[in-house]
Amino acid sequence: MENTAELEFEGVYGKYEITRSDELEVRNYRLALLVCGISFTSGLSHWLLFGASDAWIWFIPMCISLGLALKWIHIYAQFLHRTLQIFWAIGSLGITILILKGNSQELISDLVSRPMLTLLVGPYFAAMAGLGFKEFFCFQRPEAIGLTLFLPISLGSHLVGVFSQDIEMIFLYLSALLLLILSIRKFGMDAASDIGDKSIFEYLRNKDQPAES
Repeated sequence: MENTAELEFEGVYGKYEITRSDELEVRNYRLALLVCGISFTSGLSHWLLFGASDAWIWFIPMCISLGLALKWIHIYAQFLHRTLQIFWAIGSLGITILILKGNSQELISDLVSRPMLTLLVGPYFAAMAGLGFKEFFCFQRPEAIGLTLFLPISLGSHLVGVFSQDIEMIFLYLSALLLLILSIRKFGMDAASDIGDKSIFEYLRNKDQPAES
């Protein structure tokens, strides 16, 4: 990654610098996103090629990596950032409950045969779709908007029975592939683009702090 630590940028609310710490956060975010994309795609491929019995294992790196990505992601709106993290936490808790309370080997099969269980894992994927929306809003990448649309379509359809399971799987697999493509393409960007305008972060942080008497 290009070292931009000594470069100064002109932001909306003043000048700012990209530090080595900023670069490390961006690198960690991109690596976490890549692990999430690989895990999501591998989990679905495992399911399709070898059956559902052991495919649940891929939920573990998926949950960890998305949580780390949401820790290091740069979002101006603190409320949106916290909301995505809360969705991730609720969804990860739901996945953990399903793993611990039932037969983990049947987890994927249970999700397929009992659509209401989608409510337990749904917040996790809502956080993933929200991350995709953020990436599209900031960079207009087509794979990001595809992820944002196809993922809720697939899970929403499974919950209420709009499409067949085959079509739902197509949408879900497309979502995983698009997340993987998105994560790979992130490595072709400079660090400053992912960090954003630090003067805006500073302005919002100062705005939220109570004035000293």
